[in-house]
Amino acid sequence: MLTAQQLADAYARNTNIIQRQADGLSHGDSVLQLPFRGNCFNWVLGHILESRNTILGLLDAEPALDPAVASRYARGSEPILADGPEVVPFADLLGALERGQAALTEKLGAVTDEAFARETPFFSRSMPLSDLLFFLYFHDSYHTGQAEPLRQLAGKDDKII
Repeated sequence: MLTAQQLADAYARNTNIIQRQADGLSHGDSVLQLPFRGNCFNWVLGHILESRNTILGLLDAEPALDPAVASRYARGSEPILADGPEVVPFADLLGALERGQAALTEKLGAVTDEAFARETPFFSRSMPLSDLLFFLYFHDSYHTGQAEPLRQLAGKDDKII
């Protein structure tokens, strides 16, 4: 069975990957759009943070990114095609990622086996908290993987992983 600590470590690996993929990128780089349907690095990172706000809420922690701001990055939101007033500066998103990861690590470290097994509502169904956090980890990983081509789009011809 997956433990809370293993899950905390897995989220920390994703955070590290994102930080490494973002290293040296500017805010302008973060809003570059792929030449096909997709989202820019800024939206992807904001979306990860919006999802992590859900995780932090499940763990009784403060959100990493103000929920009103994070709503711009919610599932189904319009892609970010250019910089604008509703677009969070990339450095601010990276700072929120770091703060959120610290809270996530702390809170997951305190989760008991009983709490991990607690039935938790999710959309129209219910599942153990451990299953929901693992599903959200899958979602986090899916979007973390999008960072590599978005880094390359910014002109970085390098290998991070």
